[in-house]
Order: sequence, then structure tokens, then C-alpha cells
Amino acid sequence: MRSSRSLPLVFGAGAAIGVLGGMIGLGGAEFRLPLLIGLFGFAALSAVILNKAMSLVVVLFALPARLAAVPAAEVAARWPVAVNLLAGSLLGAWAGATWALRMRSATLYRVLAALMVLMAAALVLTHTTTMGTLDLPLWAQVPAGVVAGFGIGVVAAIMGVAGGELLIPTIVLLFGEDIRTAGSLSLLVSLPTMLVAFARYSRDGSFAVLGANLRFTAVMACGSIAGAVLGGLLLGVFPDVVLIPALAVVLLLSAVKLARHA
Repeated sequence: MRSSRSLPLVFGAGAAIGVLGGMIGLGGAEFRLPLLIGLFGFAALSAVILNKAMSLVVVLFALPARLAAVPAAEVAARWPVAVNLLAGSLLGAWAGATWALRMRSATLYRVLAALMVLMAAALVLTHTTTMGTLDLPLWAQVPAGVVAGFGIGVVAAIMGVAGGELLIPTIVLLFGEDIRTAGSLSLLVSLPTMLVAFARYSRDGSFAVLGANLRFTAVMACGSIAGAVLGGLLLGVFPDVVLIPALAVVLLLSAVKLARHA
């Protein structure tokens, strides 16, 4: 069992992922997934379920800190944005988890590889370009939000991530919110979306991997939280023009390895 792995190694790996995520203002779960598969030897579906569990813990810890940085009243005033996206993301999370459970292992590896490429593109787009807003009329904005939410819910469920990499630019583009508010809204959308996917995974026998690796999961999650705090302190130390392309390359290399995984 992987729970017998060196706990310092598990904690250190989680911390490294947390630092990477913290430096770009995200949870870093997209970097954790290939590590679970490549370094710790979990099968694709098992890695997704463990990644989802850790992402959920990290988001639960990040939410109070985020709400302290952005006044709760300011976030609450944007509740229609969260509801709009949730109308699609909750369905997408259930569908995505269902599809992941039904995929052949080889297919899931390739799907994960493709989604890693998507995450790399989203990372570069979000951090290297100035995003405006689409200025859609309300009649178009609402269905667009539902469709976008559904797609994000699917991706988040299949990868076991919170989905902030996709939610934040979506909130900015569709609803014209600033990055700071979008970050807080993304957490409010992510949490129930992740719970739905988690509930769907819990109905399958594959979910037993979590019970068999509780210590592993807890230690890596703690490392991720500690690393995220450190990464937050390092925010801005490394210029985005260097950091973002480097992280995008990491994601692309991970995608290649996943696509070739036997």
C-alpha cells in the first residue's frame, strides 16, 4: 500500500505542489495528479479520487483565508454569478465523475493528458494576457454561464481538481468581475461542485482506495496546505514571465507522460 511510503517524502511532495499553486494563486491540484501517478504509482482512477479528496481539503482551508482578504459582503453581492455557474457545474461534476468511472484505464490516461494540455493553455492565458469581458446581454450570459459551468464541472471531476484555473477566467470574461473577486467566487463554486463529484465517486467500489490510503492522503494534504501558505508568501517573488511558462512546460511534459502511460 502507498500509505507505507516515507511520510516525509509524501509531505514534501505535497508541500512542493502547494508552493507551486500558492505562487500563482491556485491550489496546484493539476500538478499533484501526475505526481500521484508517476511518483507514487497510483492507477489513473485511484489518483483522481485521491486528488479530489486532497483538493477538497485544500479548498476548505483556503476559503476562510480568501474570504478574509475579500469582504464577505462583496462576494455575497455577486451571488447570481455563483448560482449561474453552479446550475451547470453541479450537473457537470456528476456527469464527469460518471464518465471517469466508466472509462477504460487507457482511455482515462489519454483524457487526463488532453486535460493537462487544456490546463497549461488556461494557465498561460490567465496570467500572461489582460482579460476583458465579453459584454454579453443577460439573455445570452445566463445560458453561457450554465454551459461553461457544465464543462468546468466535467473537467474538475475527471481530474480531481477544484477547477479554479478555468473558473477564474470564465468569471472575468462572462461576468466582468475583477480577478480578486473572481478568485473568491471560484472557491464558492468549486466547493459544492467538488462535493457532488466526491459523492458520485463514493458510490463506486474504486472509492475504497481512499480508505486504504487515509494516512497518505492526510499527510500529502497537510503538505499541500503548508506549501500553499509558503507559496502565497512567495507570490510576486518570481516574475510571471518566467514562472508561468515554466509551469506550463511542466504540465505539458506531464501530459506527454500520461499519454504514454501503459
